[in-house]
Amino acid sequence: MKKLIKCAAAPLLLVVATPVFAHEDHCAAVIASVEDAGFSDSVTVSCTDDHATLTSDTFPDHELMTGIVGTNEQIPVPAEYGAPIILAPELNDTPLTRDAALGVAVNGVPIYDYTGGGEMSEADLAHHQAQHDTLQTGQLDVCGGHAGRGDDYHYHVAPTCMIDAMDNAGEDDAIIGWAFDGFPIYGDKNPDGTIIAEGALDVCNGQPDDDFGYRYHTSQDAPYIVQCLMGVVTDFDRLPRVSPMSAAAGGGAEPGRPPQGGVEDLVMTRNKDGSASMDYSYQGQDYYIRYAPSGTENCYDYTTSTVTNGGDVMEGEFCR
Repeated sequence: MKKLIKCAAAPLLLVVATPVFAHEDHCAAVIASVEDAGFSDSVTVSCTDDHATLTSDTFPDHELMTGIVGTNEQIPVPAEYGAPIILAPELNDTPLTRDAALGVAVNGVPIYDYTGGGEMSEADLAHHQAQHDTLQTGQLDVCGGHAGRGDDYHYHVAPTCMIDAMDNAGEDDAIIGWAFDGFPIYGDKNPDGTIIAEGALDVCNGQPDDDFGYRYHTSQDAPYIVQCLMGVVTDFDRLPRVSPMSAAAGGGAEPGRPPQGGVEDLVMTRNKDGSASMDYSYQGQDYYIRYAPSGTENCYDYTTSTVTNGGDVMEGEFCR
């Protein structure tokens, strides 16, 4: 039996550490979630005794970056990424927070919590971090994601464009992702199509599940998606991070700074040759970040004119 306790700061459920039975074949469930969604061509799943690993380039086949106002002047670049999903999940007594991905969508794109202000404390979880809310501060594109300081694309809220493109879109029992603790992520409704009761979701945006023991959900209101992990993750500090781009000659570029007041008309264009351009305007002046494969594996030739650098045109080769 699972024992439930109330979170002191809010009427949200937390779960005391108790092992739960793994899904009859957790590896098969992870594989099926990718296949059923139609992403097997871009995401591979491999399993060991302990983990299923979703491997992708984190570069989804949907619109990217369009509509961002609070840009950090970073542009997404493909990045090889292996997301480990525990195959025998076990509930914990303390939620785990992280200033990095907490899971992965079935299209291989990492999923973060909704904030952009560093790792949240356990106390922060019970209160809306409005000043760090990436959705409310205009940092996210029309698909629920953006490029982080690792020049990687990831989601902070429900990945709406991905969900719309899924082969099983519209099915309430469609799994849209997996948290690193091994539990699945569903949409705004229960898998049987019923409305999630008010207050049913705990501080991590999850609730008990008959098949997997526990599950996470997206939601219309904050925290929008998984914001912490309620499962045991013994190698939590070693979970993957995307390495940022660095100059081929050594060193790295300084991270961009969000232009005060926001930018306008930000659009990213991708080309079949692997090149890309992100164009936007700020206070009546046009700016851009452009790159193209340099010929060296995982390296790109950049040409940029950004608000951060005062509009100066800068060029260089950067690599993963």
